[in-house]
Amino acid sequence: MAIRIDPEHKETHALKGLYPNLAGKSVLEIGSGDGRLTWRFAARAARVVAIEPDEGKHAAALASRPGGFEHVEFLNLGLDAYAPQSKERFDVVILSWSL
Repeated sequence: MAIRIDPEHKETHALKGLYPNLAGKSVLEIGSGDGRLTWRFAARAARVVAIEPDEGKHAAALASRPGGFEHVEFLNLGLDAYAPQSKERFDVVILSWSL
């Protein structure tokens, strides 16, 4: 049996409800996994930095990147490694597994 995560797209609807307008906004996604959720909102944002500490999931996200998403930067880091070295500010922070 295949595992199906969010087949009804409730996560997508929740994101759109919380952040209906991401135009011109920069987004930090913490725990981006394989990018499954990233691709659902990234087209609406100006810039996305997606961090994921798991090497396999990070590689899967890079491999699944659709064309036209060059504004999405995937980093193979956890928040504990990313936060101290980053001076960047974000308009929105998404904790992927909190939806």
